[in-house]
Amino acid sequence: MSTTLRFTDAEADLLGRTADALSAYTGKPIIAEIVTNDEAGYEWVLVARPLTPEESVNDTLTVQAGGQGARFLGNLGGLSLDHDDPLECELLWAIQLSDLEGVRYIKVDHHGEEVAWTNVLTDVLPFALDDTPIDDPDDDPDDEDDKDED
Repeated sequence: MSTTLRFTDAEADLLGRTADALSAYTGKPIIAEIVTNDEAGYEWVLVARPLTPEESVNDTLTVQAGGQGARFLGNLGGLSLDHDDPLECELLWAIQLSDLEGVRYIKVDHHGEEVAWTNVLTDVLPFALDDTPIDDPDDDPDDEDDKDED
């Protein structure tokens, strides 16, 4: 493969927002990092939870995140990270880019097993994120008539 499959800016933004939403949902820092596999010719993103020094990792698949040249996405779960210092993390899942016909994304679960193949990124994310504004119930024009009748 001559060129590296890379995440677009829009894909990276969505992955970063997903990690931020997971941080908010779990109440724990969740990080997303794009990793380039130059030898194989593709990028992948790992989504992981940094481990505390006192945590037992016997039954948890761990990965190292960070290090020199790390490409973190989102707000890092509120962590202040030195990109040169790697972190030991619990792998939550990863997404690898693919050049297979009809498959741009391959999802890898927390056991390191390929579990989903798709051409639509949102199909392999834990929940949907979009930029559609939510209607404010206080802005309902039908309520104006009700207020005038009081």
